[in-house]
Amino acid sequence: MGSFRLGGMTLGSLFKKPETTCYPFEKKPAPAGLKGQIVNDVDMCILCGLCQKTCPCNAIDVEKKDRIWAIDRFLCIQCGSCVRACPKKCLSMEPNMPMVASAQSTVVCFVPDPKAKVAEKMAAETKAVDKVIEHAPAGENAEEVAAEARVAEVNADEAFEA
Repeated sequence: MGSFRLGGMTLGSLFKKPETTCYPFEKKPAPAGLKGQIVNDVDMCILCGLCQKTCPCNAIDVEKKDRIWAIDRFLCIQCGSCVRACPKKCLSMEPNMPMVASAQSTVVCFVPDPKAKVAEKMAAETKAVDKVIEHAPAGENAEEVAAEARVAEVNADEAFEA
């Protein structure tokens, strides 16, 4: 009696779509509710450290002086508490399956300093003003351009200090 069932299942599976996939070439879509991996948008991160404080397994490390945000993927349990605690909403959970690894590793993100970006922008504007002064025609126009450039430089210094 049992062999008839086994034979029926075997013959039935010959005419059905296979249950398995060729994984490296065909990937299944992520199931609903998969939390996945923590991803940090470093351009929005302010290194407040709230994600580090709310992480129940201490997988996140925030170093303000070095401007480093790091996560140990082996310690992370994908609970999402850091995502909910982030005030700038720069943390998110991508529904990706984690890659297989043979050794423990830490993902390190260097967070750019927003003040440095402003300083770089101001330096670029100052260089542009200097080029305008160099290429300005001689006479009254050159003096007016130089005066406008000095005013722009003072405004740039005030904006940087604020």
